Amino acid sequence: MTKSSASRGGTAAPARRETFSSRRLFILSAIGSAVGLGNIWRFPYVAYENGGGAFLIPYLVALLCAGIPLLFLDYSIGHRFRGSAPLAYRRLHRAAEPIGWWQVLICFVIAVYYAAIIAWAAMYAWFSITQAWGDDAEGFFFNNYLHTADQAGLSFDFVSSVFFPMLAVWIVTIVIMVAGVNKGISRANAVILPLLVVMFVILVVQSLFLDGAMEGLNAFFTPNWDSLQNPGVWAAAFGHIFFSLSVAFGIMVTYSSYLKRKTDLTGSGMVVAFANSGFEILAGIGVFAALGFMSVASGQAVDEVASGGIGLAFVAFPTIVSEAPFGAVLGVLFFGSLVFAGLTSLISILEVIVAAFQDKLGWSRKAATLVVTIPIALISLILFPTTTGIHLLDTSDAFVNQFGILACALVTVIVVSAGLGSLPRLQKHLNRTSTVKMGAGWRILVGGIVPVALGYMLINEIQTKSSEQYSGYPAWFNGVFGWGMAGALIVGAVLLSLIPWGEKSKLKDAEYEEFNAAEELDGDVDNNREDVKA
Repeated sequence: MTKSSASRGGTAAPARRETFSSRRLFILSAIGSAVGLGNIWRFPYVAYENGGGAFLIPYLVALLCAGIPLLFLDYSIGHRFRGSAPLAYRRLHRAAEPIGWWQVLICFVIAVYYAAIIAWAAMYAWFSITQAWGDDAEGFFFNNYLHTADQAGLSFDFVSSVFFPMLAVWIVTIVIMVAGVNKGISRANAVILPLLVVMFVILVVQSLFLDGAMEGLNAFFTPNWDSLQNPGVWAAAFGHIFFSLSVAFGIMVTYSSYLKRKTDLTGSGMVVAFANSGFEILAGIGVFAALGFMSVASGQAVDEVASGGIGLAFVAFPTIVSEAPFGAVLGVLFFGSLVFAGLTSLISILEVIVAAFQDKLGWSRKAATLVVTIPIALISLILFPTTTGIHLLDTSDAFVNQFGILACALVTVIVVSAGLGSLPRLQKHLNRTSTVKMGAGWRILVGGIVPVALGYMLINEIQTKSSEQYSGYPAWFNGVFGWGMAGALIVGAVLLSLIPWGEKSKLKDAEYEEFNAAEELDGDVDNNREDVKA
């Protein structure tokens, strides 16, 4: 990181904002954020449940009409206003700052529980060698490994086999974060992401040679064309794309703020979006080839053994490992992939929080990282390696990572498009720096199609979660850690936005003014060219 020699009011300007040293490292980091646990354990089951091969049609429509346009929106805000989510939205408009803090707090909650899943996967990579789960994978996971309490609640009965792997995950992650954008995040993604791809390709190839693999692939790809008439299938496609690309909760805003001024934003976004989708389809092939083997081995239909989420990863897949030839290798590759995918995503989630406090309070990179990540790690290590940790994780994920992000995204697109009328300005910035130009269609998608899709999904989420107690948990538990948590994030966002931006903050620094001046100069040049053409 270089120091700016410029001064303001007789005091030295704060250190200049770090940037990715190359577009390639940004793309690797953005793909690393997008490719997470959901790509491996969520997409295959969502596709299978919503029409199989036919699901690829609404999936592609959702990618082109919502996912990529929202990705470009995040890129344009982060790159144009050169800041973390709160700073970028504050520079967009004073009233928009709470949106940025809402995204930061959502990332805070996700980071607290995400490390637990990575720790489980790391332990299961080891368990795969000895097949520690024996003949009862489900009983082993919930009873022998997690020691899950019978009733959802808040317990401080610690489970050492979860605590110590989580501690290791946090130590590795904090070291990466302290090192900064180039020495930490970029280098970590440059190493971890290629390893993830290589491991997963080997996993897929091994799965394809299992007996019954074609049964699983037929179940996965055989299209159910009637499903395309079901609005729920289209909602599932939009919902999955939305979560898969890491849009609208601060990550891509923050990452794009580290790009150099003249960077191809839309070209980079296309690479990230299609690489993410390619990995998901690869995951579907590998997972369902393995499930086909499990189906044949157990004498059950594929739909009886297929599952998603935690059930797929820690119950179904261990069963496959026990029965498949070279099962230990299969297990190490699968759970190792979960660890690597989880780490790259956790790094990006934490960066949203670190950058926000670094910008608001003017702290150094090291200070901001330690002050932010150590308390998050402590909270994580107190709440989740316990006998009730999985209940708390399940509820937090459902109400914050799903319901909360939908609400935040809907508010964001409405405020930016209809409230502030900022889309033409952001479109102009995208077109100034990118090879693929955006037209009025992009504004229509972001300001029209996306809010309708998000609104439909949000209403469905509210109706579903209001009609019955989520997962059969006690009303007080869902009220406090579900609805209460989702509502508290909004209140917290408003309160954080009321904290004044001090003299040491990045709200008005020389670097941003230089960037603005260069943008205005480019704008004048572009306008003169248009005048000459006219």
